Amino acid sequence: MTLPGAPQERVPHPRRAFVFAVRVGLAAAIAAVSGCKPVGPNYQRPTFDAPSAYKEVPPPPNGGSWQSAAPSDGILKGKWWEVFNDPQLNQLEERIGTVNQSLHSALESYLAARDQVRIARAAYSPTLSANASASRDKVSYNRPLNSIQHTEYRDFVVDGQANWEPDFWGQIRRTVEGAKAAAQASNASMANVALSLQSELAEDYFNLRGLDLQKQLLDQNIRDLTDQLDLTTRRRKGGIGTDADVALAQTQLDTTKAQLIDIGIARAEYEHAIGTIAEYKLAEFAIAPAPLSLAPDKTPPQIPVGLPSQLLERRPDIAQAERQAAQANAQIGVAVAAFYPNINLSGSGGYESAHASTWFDGPSALWSLGAQASELLIDGGKRRATTRQARDQFEASAANYKNTVFLAFNEVEDKLSDLRILQEEETAQRIAVEDAQHSLEISNRRYKGGATDYLEVLTAEATLIQNERTEATLRSRRYASSVELIRSLGGGWDVTQIPR
Repeated sequence: MTLPGAPQERVPHPRRAFVFAVRVGLAAAIAAVSGCKPVGPNYQRPTFDAPSAYKEVPPPPNGGSWQSAAPSDGILKGKWWEVFNDPQLNQLEERIGTVNQSLHSALESYLAARDQVRIARAAYSPTLSANASASRDKVSYNRPLNSIQHTEYRDFVVDGQANWEPDFWGQIRRTVEGAKAAAQASNASMANVALSLQSELAEDYFNLRGLDLQKQLLDQNIRDLTDQLDLTTRRRKGGIGTDADVALAQTQLDTTKAQLIDIGIARAEYEHAIGTIAEYKLAEFAIAPAPLSLAPDKTPPQIPVGLPSQLLERRPDIAQAERQAAQANAQIGVAVAAFYPNINLSGSGGYESAHASTWFDGPSALWSLGAQASELLIDGGKRRATTRQARDQFEASAANYKNTVFLAFNEVEDKLSDLRILQEEETAQRIAVEDAQHSLEISNRRYKGGATDYLEVLTAEATLIQNERTEATLRSRRYASSVELIRSLGGGWDVTQIPR
Protein backbone atom coordinates (compact mmCIF):
# COMPACT_ATOMS: atom_id res chain seq x y z
CA MET A 1 0.00 0.00 0.00
CA THR A 2 1.32 3.43 -0.93
CA LEU A 3 0.87 6.19 1.65
CA PRO A 4 -0.54 9.51 0.43
CA GLY A 5 2.25 11.92 -0.39
CA ALA A 6 4.90 9.21 -0.54
CA PRO A 7 7.24 9.40 -3.56
CA GLN A 8 5.99 7.27 -6.46
CA GLU A 9 8.38 4.77 -8.07
CA ARG A 10 8.96 5.74 -11.72
CA VAL A 11 8.14 2.96 -14.08
CA PRO A 12 9.78 3.53 -17.47
CA HIS A 13 7.42 3.76 -20.42
CA PRO A 14 7.63 0.55 -22.48
CA ARG A 15 8.42 2.44 -25.68
CA ARG A 16 11.20 4.42 -24.01
CA ALA A 17 12.61 1.25 -22.53
CA PHE A 18 12.64 -0.42 -25.92
CA VAL A 19 14.31 2.53 -27.65
CA PHE A 20 16.86 2.81 -24.85
CA ALA A 21 17.67 -0.89 -25.03
CA VAL A 22 18.08 -0.71 -28.81
CA ARG A 23 20.41 2.28 -28.53
CA VAL A 24 22.53 0.62 -25.89
CA GLY A 25 22.73 -2.59 -27.91
CA LEU A 26 23.66 -0.77 -31.12
CA ALA A 27 26.24 1.37 -29.36
CA ALA A 28 27.85 -1.68 -27.80
CA ALA A 29 27.86 -3.56 -31.12
CA ILE A 30 29.30 -0.61 -33.04
CA ALA A 31 32.03 -0.17 -30.47
CA ALA A 32 32.85 -3.86 -30.69
CA VAL A 33 32.87 -3.84 -34.51
CA SER A 34 35.02 -0.72 -34.77
CA GLY A 35 37.61 -2.33 -32.57
CA CYS A 36 37.82 -5.51 -34.68
CA LYS A 37 40.24 -5.71 -37.57
CA PRO A 38 38.86 -7.50 -40.63
CA VAL A 39 40.21 -10.98 -41.15
CA GLY A 40 42.27 -11.84 -44.19
CA PRO A 41 45.45 -10.22 -45.55
CA ASN A 42 45.66 -6.48 -46.07
CA TYR A 43 46.33 -5.64 -49.69
CA GLN A 44 49.89 -4.99 -50.81
CA ARG A 45 50.40 -3.87 -54.40
CA PRO A 46 52.42 -6.49 -56.34
CA THR A 47 55.97 -5.24 -56.66
CA PHE A 48 57.65 -4.47 -59.96
CA ASP A 49 61.07 -2.93 -60.41
CA ALA A 50 60.87 -0.57 -63.36
CA PRO A 51 64.06 0.04 -65.37
CA SER A 52 65.81 3.34 -64.83
CA ALA A 53 65.66 4.27 -68.53
CA TYR A 54 64.23 3.04 -71.81
CA LYS A 55 66.63 1.25 -74.13
CA GLU A 56 65.72 3.51 -77.05
CA VAL A 57 66.17 6.78 -75.10
CA PRO A 58 67.84 9.24 -75.53
CA PRO A 59 67.26 9.82 -79.26
CA PRO A 60 70.11 10.02 -81.77
CA PRO A 61 71.94 13.37 -82.08
CA ASN A 62 70.30 14.27 -85.41
CA GLY A 63 66.87 14.40 -83.76
CA GLY A 64 63.94 12.04 -83.59
CA SER A 65 60.26 11.66 -82.89
CA TRP A 66 60.59 11.31 -79.13
CA GLN A 67 62.43 12.86 -76.23
CA SER A 68 63.24 12.03 -72.64
CA ALA A 69 61.39 13.93 -69.95
CA ALA A 70 61.82 14.58 -66.27
CA PRO A 71 58.85 13.75 -64.01
CA SER A 72 55.79 15.77 -65.14
CA ASP A 73 57.96 17.63 -67.66
CA GLY A 74 56.00 17.95 -70.89
CA ILE A 75 54.07 14.71 -70.34
CA LEU A 76 51.00 14.42 -72.51
CA LYS A 77 47.79 15.32 -70.75
CA GLY A 78 44.16 15.38 -71.75
CA LYS A 79 43.54 15.80 -75.48
CA TRP A 80 46.77 14.24 -76.75
CA TRP A 81 45.70 14.32 -80.40
CA GLU A 82 46.06 18.11 -80.42
CA VAL A 83 49.86 17.70 -80.64
CA PHE A 84 49.37 16.92 -84.35
CA ASN A 85 47.76 20.34 -84.92
CA ASP A 86 45.11 18.97 -87.30
CA PRO A 87 41.67 20.62 -86.86
CA GLN A 88 39.75 17.85 -88.62
CA LEU A 89 41.40 15.18 -86.49
CA ASN A 90 40.52 17.21 -83.40
CA GLN A 91 36.88 17.38 -84.47
CA LEU A 92 36.67 13.64 -85.07
CA GLU A 93 38.34 12.79 -81.75
CA GLU A 94 36.06 15.11 -79.79
CA ARG A 95 33.03 13.36 -81.25
CA ILE A 96 34.01 9.94 -79.88
CA GLY A 97 33.33 10.89 -76.27
CA THR A 98 29.74 11.89 -76.99
CA VAL A 99 28.43 9.36 -79.52
CA ASN A 100 30.51 6.16 -79.57
CA GLN A 101 28.43 3.25 -78.30
CA SER A 102 31.39 1.10 -77.23
CA LEU A 103 32.50 3.90 -74.93
CA HIS A 104 28.92 4.40 -73.72
CA SER A 105 28.71 0.69 -72.90
CA ALA A 106 31.96 0.91 -70.92
CA LEU A 107 30.58 3.93 -69.04
CA GLU A 108 27.39 2.07 -68.10
CA SER A 109 29.44 -0.92 -66.94
CA TYR A 110 31.41 1.40 -64.66
CA LEU A 111 28.24 2.98 -63.29
CA ALA A 112 26.86 -0.50 -62.56
CA ALA A 113 30.08 -1.40 -60.72
CA ARG A 114 29.81 1.82 -58.73
CA ASP A 115 26.23 0.91 -57.79
CA GLN A 116 27.53 -2.44 -56.55
CA VAL A 117 29.66 -0.55 -54.01
CA ARG A 118 26.51 1.07 -52.65
CA ILE A 119 24.84 -2.33 -52.50
CA ALA A 120 27.75 -3.75 -50.53
CA ARG A 121 27.79 -0.77 -48.15
CA ALA A 122 24.09 -1.29 -47.41
CA ALA A 123 25.04 -4.35 -45.34
CA TYR A 124 26.56 -2.03 -42.73
CA SER A 125 23.08 -0.83 -41.76
CA PRO A 126 20.35 -2.73 -39.92
CA THR A 127 17.18 -3.68 -41.74
CA LEU A 128 13.98 -2.13 -40.43
CA SER A 129 10.45 -3.12 -41.29
CA ALA A 130 7.02 -2.02 -40.07
CA ASN A 131 3.59 -3.64 -40.11
CA ALA A 132 0.11 -2.48 -39.29
CA SER A 133 -3.08 -4.54 -39.22
CA ALA A 134 -6.65 -4.35 -38.04
CA SER A 135 -8.86 -7.41 -38.02
CA ARG A 136 -12.07 -8.84 -36.62
CA ASP A 137 -11.95 -12.55 -35.90
CA LYS A 138 -14.29 -15.27 -34.74
CA VAL A 139 -13.15 -18.62 -33.42
CA SER A 140 -15.24 -21.75 -33.04
CA TYR A 141 -17.08 -21.92 -29.77
CA ASN A 142 -17.16 -25.73 -30.02
CA ARG A 143 -13.45 -26.23 -30.56
CA PRO A 144 -11.76 -28.64 -28.12
CA LEU A 145 -10.63 -27.22 -24.79
CA ASN A 146 -12.29 -23.91 -25.51
CA SER A 147 -12.07 -21.64 -22.44
CA ILE A 148 -12.91 -18.39 -24.17
CA GLN A 149 -16.29 -16.97 -23.48
CA HIS A 150 -16.11 -14.46 -26.31
CA THR A 151 -15.45 -16.17 -29.60
CA GLU A 152 -15.55 -12.96 -31.61
CA TYR A 153 -12.94 -10.21 -31.12
CA ARG A 154 -11.03 -7.37 -32.73
CA ASP A 155 -7.24 -7.11 -33.01
CA PHE A 156 -5.38 -3.86 -33.77
CA VAL A 157 -1.62 -4.27 -34.24
CA VAL A 158 1.19 -1.95 -35.28
CA ASP A 159 4.75 -3.17 -34.85
CA GLY A 160 8.22 -3.03 -36.29
CA GLN A 161 11.22 -5.31 -36.53
CA ALA A 162 14.94 -4.56 -36.68
CA ASN A 163 17.70 -6.99 -37.64
CA TRP A 164 21.41 -6.33 -37.79
CA GLU A 165 24.42 -8.52 -38.28
CA PRO A 166 27.45 -6.64 -36.91
CA ASP A 167 30.57 -6.91 -39.02
CA PHE A 168 32.71 -8.41 -36.25
CA TRP A 169 35.03 -10.30 -38.61
CA GLY A 170 35.18 -7.77 -41.44
CA GLN A 171 33.26 -9.75 -44.04
CA ILE A 172 31.25 -6.71 -45.05
CA ARG A 173 34.32 -4.46 -44.99
CA ARG A 174 36.19 -6.85 -47.28
CA THR A 175 33.16 -7.08 -49.56
CA VAL A 176 32.98 -3.29 -49.81
CA GLU A 177 36.73 -3.16 -50.35
CA GLY A 178 36.45 -5.64 -53.22
CA ALA A 179 33.48 -3.82 -54.74
CA LYS A 180 35.39 -0.52 -54.65
CA ALA A 181 38.39 -2.12 -56.34
CA ALA A 182 36.11 -3.67 -58.97
CA ALA A 183 34.51 -0.28 -59.67
CA GLN A 184 37.93 1.34 -59.98
CA ALA A 185 39.04 -1.43 -62.35
CA SER A 186 35.91 -0.79 -64.41
CA ASN A 187 36.73 2.92 -64.52
CA ALA A 188 40.25 2.15 -65.75
CA SER A 189 38.77 -0.22 -68.32
CA MET A 190 36.55 2.58 -69.57
CA ALA A 191 39.62 4.82 -69.93
CA ASN A 192 41.37 2.04 -71.84
CA VAL A 193 38.41 1.69 -74.22
CA ALA A 194 38.46 5.44 -74.84
CA LEU A 195 42.23 5.42 -75.49
CA SER A 196 41.93 2.47 -77.87
CA LEU A 197 39.14 4.15 -79.85
CA GLN A 198 40.97 7.48 -79.99
CA SER A 199 44.26 5.94 -81.11
CA GLU A 200 42.58 3.66 -83.65
CA LEU A 201 40.81 6.64 -85.21
CA ALA A 202 44.04 8.65 -85.33
CA GLU A 203 45.95 5.78 -86.95
CA ASP A 204 43.23 5.30 -89.57
CA TYR A 205 43.21 9.04 -90.17
CA PHE A 206 46.95 9.27 -90.87
CA ASN A 207 46.89 6.13 -93.01
CA LEU A 208 44.14 7.78 -95.05
CA ARG A 209 46.18 10.96 -95.36
CA GLY A 210 49.13 8.84 -96.46
CA LEU A 211 47.00 7.40 -99.24
CA ASP A 212 46.03 10.95 -100.22
CA LEU A 213 49.75 11.63 -100.56
CA GLN A 214 50.23 8.54 -102.73
CA LYS A 215 47.30 9.61 -104.89
CA GLN A 216 48.87 13.04 -105.29
CA LEU A 217 52.13 11.45 -106.41
CA LEU A 218 50.39 9.06 -108.80
CA ASP A 219 48.37 11.91 -110.31
CA GLN A 220 51.65 13.65 -111.08
CA ASN A 221 53.09 10.39 -112.44
CA ILE A 222 50.09 9.98 -114.72
CA ARG A 223 50.59 13.49 -116.08
CA ASP A 224 54.26 12.74 -116.71
CA LEU A 225 53.46 9.39 -118.34
CA THR A 226 50.85 11.04 -120.54
CA ASP A 227 53.54 13.43 -121.72
CA GLN A 228 55.85 10.44 -122.31
CA LEU A 229 53.15 8.74 -124.38
CA ASP A 230 52.70 11.90 -126.48
CA LEU A 231 56.48 12.05 -127.01
CA THR A 232 56.76 8.44 -128.15
CA THR A 233 53.77 8.88 -130.45
CA ARG A 234 55.32 11.93 -132.08
CA ARG A 235 58.65 10.15 -132.44
CA ARG A 236 56.92 7.21 -134.15
CA LYS A 237 55.13 9.53 -136.55
CA GLY A 238 58.46 11.20 -137.27
CA GLY A 239 60.01 7.86 -138.11
CA ILE A 240 62.32 7.89 -135.07
CA GLY A 241 60.33 5.85 -132.56
CA THR A 242 58.70 2.44 -132.89
CA ASP A 243 55.32 0.92 -132.19
CA ALA A 244 56.94 -0.99 -129.34
CA ASP A 245 57.91 2.29 -127.65
CA VAL A 246 54.33 3.55 -127.91
CA ALA A 247 52.98 0.27 -126.55
CA LEU A 248 55.38 0.35 -123.60
CA ALA A 249 54.44 3.97 -122.80
CA GLN A 250 50.73 3.13 -123.01
CA THR A 251 51.19 0.07 -120.77
CA GLN A 252 53.01 2.04 -118.10
CA LEU A 253 50.32 4.75 -118.15
CA ASP A 254 47.49 2.20 -117.82
CA THR A 255 49.33 0.35 -115.03
CA THR A 256 49.75 3.55 -113.04
CA LYS A 257 46.06 4.39 -113.52
CA ALA A 258 45.18 0.95 -112.13
CA GLN A 259 47.39 1.60 -109.09
CA LEU A 260 45.52 4.85 -108.54
CA ILE A 261 42.19 3.00 -108.54
CA ASP A 262 43.56 0.47 -106.05
CA ILE A 263 44.44 3.31 -103.66
CA GLY A 264 40.81 4.38 -103.80
CA ILE A 265 39.72 1.02 -102.41
CA ALA A 266 41.98 1.26 -99.35
CA ARG A 267 41.09 4.92 -98.79
CA ALA A 268 37.37 4.17 -98.79
CA GLU A 269 37.87 1.45 -96.16
CA TYR A 270 39.80 3.81 -93.89
CA GLU A 271 37.12 6.47 -94.35
CA HIS A 272 34.44 3.95 -93.39
CA ALA A 273 36.42 2.89 -90.32
CA ILE A 274 36.81 6.50 -89.17
CA GLY A 275 33.12 7.21 -89.74
CA THR A 276 32.14 4.12 -87.76
CA ILE A 277 34.30 5.01 -84.76
CA ALA A 278 32.97 8.58 -84.79
CA GLU A 279 29.39 7.25 -85.23
CA TYR A 280 28.59 9.03 -88.49
CA LYS A 281 26.03 7.79 -91.02
CA LEU A 282 28.40 6.46 -93.64
CA ALA A 283 26.12 7.40 -96.52
CA GLU A 284 26.51 11.05 -95.52
CA PHE A 285 30.13 10.97 -94.33
CA ALA A 286 33.17 11.92 -96.39
CA ILE A 287 36.68 13.21 -95.71
CA ALA A 288 38.09 15.60 -98.28
CA PRO A 289 41.59 14.78 -99.58
CA ALA A 290 44.43 16.46 -97.70
CA PRO A 291 47.79 14.79 -98.40
CA LEU A 292 50.53 14.56 -95.82
CA SER A 293 53.53 16.73 -96.57
CA LEU A 294 56.91 15.25 -97.44
CA ALA A 295 58.70 18.46 -96.48
CA PRO A 296 61.55 17.88 -94.00
CA ASP A 297 60.00 20.34 -91.54
CA LYS A 298 56.58 18.61 -91.63
CA THR A 299 57.51 15.48 -89.72
CA PRO A 300 55.43 14.04 -86.83
CA PRO A 301 55.69 15.98 -83.54
CA GLN A 302 58.07 14.96 -80.79
CA ILE A 303 56.40 12.80 -78.15
CA PRO A 304 57.56 13.22 -74.53
CA VAL A 305 58.29 9.77 -73.12
CA GLY A 306 58.88 10.40 -69.44
CA LEU A 307 60.53 7.99 -67.02
CA PRO A 308 59.85 4.24 -67.10
CA SER A 309 58.59 4.28 -63.51
CA GLN A 310 55.84 6.70 -64.56
CA LEU A 311 54.41 4.12 -66.95
CA LEU A 312 52.96 2.20 -63.98
CA GLU A 313 50.76 5.20 -63.19
CA ARG A 314 49.92 6.29 -66.74
CA ARG A 315 48.51 3.20 -68.44
CA PRO A 316 44.83 2.42 -67.77
CA ASP A 317 45.29 -1.28 -68.54
CA ILE A 318 47.99 -1.51 -65.85
CA ALA A 319 45.73 0.29 -63.38
CA GLN A 320 42.88 -2.05 -64.27
CA ALA A 321 45.03 -5.13 -63.64
CA GLU A 322 46.28 -3.69 -60.33
CA ARG A 323 42.74 -2.95 -59.12
CA GLN A 324 41.66 -6.45 -60.10
CA ALA A 325 44.44 -7.80 -57.90
CA ALA A 326 43.13 -5.66 -55.02
CA GLN A 327 39.65 -7.03 -55.62
CA ALA A 328 40.94 -10.61 -55.54
CA ASN A 329 42.81 -9.90 -52.29
CA ALA A 330 39.60 -8.66 -50.65
CA GLN A 331 37.88 -11.91 -51.59
CA ILE A 332 40.37 -13.78 -49.41
CA GLY A 333 39.08 -11.88 -46.37
CA VAL A 334 35.50 -12.66 -47.35
CA ALA A 335 36.37 -16.36 -47.58
CA VAL A 336 38.22 -16.38 -44.23
CA ALA A 337 35.29 -14.66 -42.50
CA ALA A 338 33.14 -17.69 -43.29
CA PHE A 339 35.07 -19.65 -40.61
CA TYR A 340 33.70 -17.38 -37.88
CA PRO A 341 30.21 -17.49 -36.36
CA ASN A 342 27.40 -15.34 -37.64
CA ILE A 343 25.98 -13.06 -34.96
CA ASN A 344 22.61 -11.45 -35.48
CA LEU A 345 20.93 -8.86 -33.29
CA SER A 346 17.17 -8.46 -33.54
CA GLY A 347 14.46 -6.46 -31.89
CA SER A 348 10.79 -5.79 -32.34
CA GLY A 349 8.24 -3.53 -30.76
CA GLY A 350 4.83 -2.02 -31.24
CA TYR A 351 1.32 -1.83 -29.92
CA GLU A 352 -1.55 -4.29 -29.86
CA SER A 353 -5.06 -3.87 -28.50
CA ALA A 354 -8.56 -5.21 -28.91
CA HIS A 355 -9.93 -1.68 -28.99
CA ALA A 356 -8.90 1.18 -31.22
CA SER A 357 -9.33 3.64 -28.38
CA THR A 358 -6.56 1.99 -26.33
CA TRP A 359 -4.39 1.01 -29.28
CA PHE A 360 -1.50 3.32 -28.45
CA ASP A 361 -1.81 3.36 -24.67
CA GLY A 362 1.15 2.34 -22.56
CA PRO A 363 -0.27 -1.05 -21.50
CA SER A 364 -0.73 -1.91 -25.22
CA ALA A 365 3.01 -1.76 -25.88
CA LEU A 366 5.01 -4.87 -26.72
CA TRP A 367 8.68 -5.38 -27.45
CA SER A 368 11.43 -7.95 -27.52
CA LEU A 369 15.20 -7.98 -27.92
CA GLY A 370 17.33 -10.92 -28.91
CA ALA A 371 20.65 -12.10 -30.24
CA GLN A 372 21.58 -15.21 -32.14
CA ALA A 373 24.89 -16.80 -33.00
CA SER A 374 25.36 -19.66 -35.45
CA GLU A 375 28.46 -21.55 -36.51
CA LEU A 376 28.84 -24.04 -39.32
CA LEU A 377 30.62 -27.07 -37.91
CA ILE A 378 31.00 -29.45 -40.84
CA ASP A 379 30.96 -28.46 -44.51
CA GLY A 380 33.10 -31.16 -46.10
CA GLY A 381 36.08 -28.79 -46.53
CA LYS A 382 34.13 -26.29 -48.62
CA ARG A 383 35.33 -23.21 -46.73
CA ARG A 384 38.97 -24.29 -46.85
CA ALA A 385 38.70 -24.94 -50.57
CA THR A 386 37.00 -21.58 -51.09
CA THR A 387 39.79 -19.84 -49.18
CA ARG A 388 42.47 -21.63 -51.20
CA GLN A 389 40.61 -20.71 -54.37
CA ALA A 390 40.55 -17.05 -53.33
CA ARG A 391 44.28 -17.09 -52.61
CA ASP A 392 45.00 -18.76 -55.96
CA GLN A 393 42.86 -16.22 -57.77
CA PHE A 394 44.79 -13.41 -56.10
CA GLU A 395 48.09 -14.95 -57.20
CA ALA A 396 46.71 -15.23 -60.72
CA SER A 397 45.63 -11.57 -60.64
CA ALA A 398 49.02 -10.49 -59.31
CA ALA A 399 50.76 -12.44 -62.08
CA ASN A 400 48.43 -10.88 -64.65
CA TYR A 401 49.32 -7.43 -63.31
CA LYS A 402 53.05 -8.08 -63.63
CA ASN A 403 52.58 -9.53 -67.11
CA THR A 404 50.58 -6.46 -68.15
CA VAL A 405 53.46 -4.27 -66.95
CA PHE A 406 56.02 -6.39 -68.85
CA LEU A 407 53.98 -6.14 -72.04
CA ALA A 408 53.55 -2.39 -71.57
CA PHE A 409 57.31 -1.81 -71.35
CA ASN A 410 57.83 -4.07 -74.35
CA GLU A 411 55.25 -2.08 -76.31
CA VAL A 412 56.91 1.25 -75.49
CA GLU A 413 60.32 -0.06 -76.51
CA ASP A 414 58.82 -1.40 -79.76
CA LYS A 415 57.29 1.93 -80.67
CA LEU A 416 60.44 3.85 -79.79
CA SER A 417 62.52 1.58 -81.99
CA ASP A 418 59.89 1.75 -84.75
CA LEU A 419 60.10 5.53 -84.82
CA ARG A 420 63.89 5.54 -84.76
CA ILE A 421 64.19 3.02 -87.58
CA LEU A 422 61.40 4.57 -89.66
CA GLN A 423 63.12 7.94 -89.45
CA GLU A 424 66.40 6.42 -90.63
CA GLU A 425 64.59 4.50 -93.36
CA GLU A 426 62.75 7.58 -94.59
CA THR A 427 66.02 9.52 -94.76
CA ALA A 428 67.54 6.76 -96.87
CA GLN A 429 64.39 6.53 -98.99
CA ARG A 430 64.51 10.27 -99.67
CA ILE A 431 67.97 9.77 -101.18
CA ALA A 432 66.66 6.82 -103.21
CA VAL A 433 63.88 9.01 -104.65
CA GLU A 434 66.40 11.68 -105.62
CA ASP A 435 68.60 9.05 -107.27
CA ALA A 436 65.61 7.59 -109.15
CA GLN A 437 64.63 11.07 -110.33
CA HIS A 438 68.17 11.71 -111.55
CA SER A 439 68.26 8.33 -113.30
CA LEU A 440 65.00 9.11 -115.10
CA GLU A 441 66.32 12.46 -116.27
CA ILE A 442 69.44 10.77 -117.72
CA SER A 443 67.36 8.07 -119.42
CA ASN A 444 65.04 10.69 -120.94
CA ARG A 445 68.00 12.62 -122.34
CA ARG A 446 69.51 9.43 -123.75
CA TYR A 447 66.18 8.41 -125.28
CA LYS A 448 65.58 11.82 -126.86
CA GLY A 449 69.12 11.76 -128.21
CA GLY A 450 68.61 8.32 -129.73
CA ALA A 451 71.25 6.70 -127.53
CA THR A 452 68.86 4.14 -126.00
CA ASP A 453 65.41 2.64 -126.46
CA TYR A 454 62.29 3.47 -124.49
CA LEU A 455 62.64 0.39 -122.26
CA GLU A 456 65.37 2.15 -120.29
CA VAL A 457 63.09 5.15 -119.75
CA LEU A 458 60.25 2.86 -118.76
CA THR A 459 62.40 1.08 -116.18
CA ALA A 460 63.61 4.36 -114.68
CA GLU A 461 60.03 5.70 -114.56
CA ALA A 462 58.72 2.59 -112.78
CA THR A 463 61.60 2.75 -110.29
CA LEU A 464 60.82 6.38 -109.50
CA ILE A 465 57.10 5.69 -108.99
CA GLN A 466 57.82 2.81 -106.64
CA ASN A 467 60.33 4.82 -104.59
CA GLU A 468 58.00 7.79 -104.28
CA ARG A 469 55.17 5.57 -103.05
CA THR A 470 57.51 3.92 -100.57
CA GLU A 471 58.53 7.34 -99.22
CA ALA A 472 54.86 8.31 -98.83
CA THR A 473 54.15 5.04 -97.01
CA LEU A 474 57.05 5.63 -94.63
CA ARG A 475 55.80 9.14 -93.80
CA SER A 476 52.30 7.86 -92.94
CA ARG A 477 53.83 5.00 -90.93
CA ARG A 478 55.82 7.51 -88.87
CA TYR A 479 52.61 9.35 -88.02
CA ALA A 480 50.83 6.11 -87.18
CA SER A 481 53.77 4.95 -85.03
CA SER A 482 53.69 8.27 -83.17
CA VAL A 483 50.05 7.57 -82.33
CA GLU A 484 50.96 4.06 -81.23
CA LEU A 485 53.70 5.43 -78.97
CA ILE A 486 51.20 7.83 -77.39
CA ARG A 487 48.82 4.94 -76.79
CA SER A 488 51.57 2.79 -75.29
CA LEU A 489 52.40 5.66 -72.91
CA GLY A 490 48.79 5.93 -71.76
CA GLY A 491 47.67 8.91 -73.83
CA GLY A 492 48.06 11.42 -71.02
CA TRP A 493 45.92 9.43 -68.59
CA ASP A 494 47.06 8.77 -65.00
CA VAL A 495 45.72 6.95 -61.95
CA THR A 496 44.61 10.17 -60.24
CA GLN A 497 41.63 10.12 -62.62
CA ILE A 498 40.27 6.96 -60.97
CA PRO A 499 37.54 7.85 -58.43
CA ARG A 500 38.72 7.09 -54.92
